[in-house]
Amino acid sequence: MTTLDLTPAPGAAPFGRMVLAQAGAEIRAMLRNGEQLLLTLVIPVLLLTGFSLAPLIDVGGGRRADFLVPGVLALAVMSTAFTGQAIATGFERRYGVLKRLGATPLSRSGLMLAKTTAVVGVEVVQAVIIVAVGLALGWRPQGSFLAAALLIVLGTAAFSGLGLLMAGTLRAEATLAGANLVYLVLLGAGGVMFPLTKFPEGLRPVLEALPISALTGGLRAVLSQGAALPLASVVVLVVWAALSLALVSRTFRWE
Repeated sequence: MTTLDLTPAPGAAPFGRMVLAQAGAEIRAMLRNGEQLLLTLVIPVLLLTGFSLAPLIDVGGGRRADFLVPGVLALAVMSTAFTGQAIATGFERRYGVLKRLGATPLSRSGLMLAKTTAVVGVEVVQAVIIVAVGLALGWRPQGSFLAAALLIVLGTAAFSGLGLLMAGTLRAEATLAGANLVYLVLLGAGGVMFPLTKFPEGLRPVLEALPISALTGGLRAVLSQGAALPLASVVVLVVWAALSLALVSRTFRWE
């Protein structure tokens, strides 16, 4: 008869399990936070429904939902990857949460991976809800969902880099104000609700170089016009992602 070995065996869980556990905690925190839920789900759905049903803007012909759904998908990516992540990370840094988590068996790189996984998880929920609402409003996608997914991944990388750059360098209060201000500015000037053709011609090249404009325009070309993957949008998003993430690696302060 063998003897049971009850000796404690301390040690960290496998890296993947730790990342998934932290990502799950991050997702639950996002979905339980009323302000985050308003920003990531309620506002995009209300904008999509309201502007699709009411003739408040001129979208240049065609079904309003065909114009609005890609823009609202891009807005959802920005709200989660940039605004929500910047604010949450900024206050976690202020209150020492990042410092404490960075000292656990889950490394700092693992924590960043968990945050990225959580952002992608929330974006999947957003996309399912927005697509369902869009279909109910008469939206009929025409292009490749694979190309749209690639654009969303690139947009997530670009906005995550910008959000972490803001959260890792500014005070939490400044991050809160700045992230919300940028959200409102890009909502109005990024082609989400209004065509960029409505803006002065000399201003359009600047607006088209914004990550939200590239993501919105790319998704609209693919999903509403059935176009191939727009290389111009890809280049803009890749440049923003590369620059912002490179700056994050050099400037992010954990405390």
